[in-house]
Amino acid sequence: MGTSIVLRSIENSVRPHFAILSSAGWIALAFAAVMLVGGFVLGWQELTFVGLPVLAGLVFCTVFLIGRTTYDVTIELSPSRVVVGERALGRLVITNSGTRSVLAARMELPVGAGRAEFSIPALKPAQEHDELFAVPTNRRAVIATGPAISVRGDQLGLIRRVVRWTDPIDLFVHPVTTPLAPSAAGLVRDLEGQVTKKITDSDLSFHALRSYAPGDDRRYVHWRTSARLIQQTGDPMNLMVRQFEETRRSQLTVLQSESSAFYGSDDEFELAVSVATSLAAQVIRDGTALNIVSESRRLHTHSASAMLDDSCRMELSGKLGGNARDFARTATKRLPPPSVLFIIAGSKMTASDYRQIEVLFPTETTVIAFRIELGADAALRQVAGVKVAVVGELRDLPKVVSRAAG
Repeated sequence: MGTSIVLRSIENSVRPHFAILSSAGWIALAFAAVMLVGGFVLGWQELTFVGLPVLAGLVFCTVFLIGRTTYDVTIELSPSRVVVGERALGRLVITNSGTRSVLAARMELPVGAGRAEFSIPALKPAQEHDELFAVPTNRRAVIATGPAISVRGDQLGLIRRVVRWTDPIDLFVHPVTTPLAPSAAGLVRDLEGQVTKKITDSDLSFHALRSYAPGDDRRYVHWRTSARLIQQTGDPMNLMVRQFEETRRSQLTVLQSESSAFYGSDDEFELAVSVATSLAAQVIRDGTALNIVSESRRLHTHSASAMLDDSCRMELSGKLGGNARDFARTATKRLPPPSVLFIIAGSKMTASDYRQIEVLFPTETTVIAFRIELGADAALRQVAGVKVAVVGELRDLPKVVSRAAG
């Protein structure tokens, strides 16, 4: 145990000094070591004469690391949320926060899968330098910008010192959405509640009267009817209490699969995300309780902006197993029973899949499936007893929703 602690301590002390070596620097160091060892073991001076200059060159390159940078670096995105295809610009601001001038340096900034490089000139104290850059927004995504790092080293790229100046910030590229009529085009008609067939002793929708039983809340005694019965029977305990039909607040669930087994292409999945977020954004604006779930996540729905942010993280995956029934059961097992259920999937979801999902929910739940099929004509069909709206383009959505609400 003591030996491992000592070795770990030595490693932690030595590692920062070797971290300045780039890949090319490690190759040069290994080459110099082989030449010097070979020259010493074999007694060949020629190998020594080759190894020494390489090693001396590495030592000389460390001169370029001398000096201390005193930067204050910020990354600005304008705006931080855009829709697919909109322009997004960024600004990298570097300020010399020290009391002495700093030499020129190179700044690297990862932007998504790419990397931008900037040449930073020598800066006097308090002097500021900024660089503008564009962020590609051709696909829905969360694009991490940063961290900004400064790089100092030799011109050969053997020695480099990297200093991290900022944390990454995210640019949200939202899916394209289309506006819909209020109240989800009539699909969720009653925001105060929908009557169910379950009888309860306390609610809003009156159902019938029954005889009083010990423990009943006397607030629900129907005194006019009770007085009439007491007068007829002479029994002061012959009371009648109200019964109610249970009501519940409208609850809408959007169920969207991320499994490639249900989609014909990536573009079909992107259209499905646009359909789901268009429906969800309108329902959120209407104030109806909403849940949006997929195999990998449950989206935040406290605001349209939060919902759209989360939708940027949805990804089509071929690793998601199980059938439609298993997916729906797992995704909704912790959710309250919905009054309206939207099933959103691509052209490869079958009529049997729709039916398997529908039977998981109460009979009073309105189930509407949105079949995303690129290029198909907008239509509303009955498939295996489920109302299926076919969407071939996003502009078709308001029309098919209006038909489904009719």
